[in-house]
Amino acid sequence: MPSRYSCPWCTKVKEYLDGKGTAYENVDVQANREAAMEMVKKTGQMGVPVTQIGEKYIVGYNPEAIDAELAKQDK
Repeated sequence: MPSRYSCPWCTKVKEYLDGKGTAYENVDVQANREAAMEMVKKTGQMGVPVTQIGEKYIVGYNPEAIDAELAKQDK
């Protein structure tokens, strides 16, 4: 999950995933320029958070979209 250390919405996504018991990898795109460029290349977005679930990218804090994609992964 690309995020930034100082991003409050990134914190909300991480707290949401933690609350669901969902494992994730956090990538600080503020500290990792290569990861930041890869995120922009794949999503066309410069904003964070970006949550990747499978092949789907969810930009911003969107619990409904996160839940929908997680449900697809469980099938």
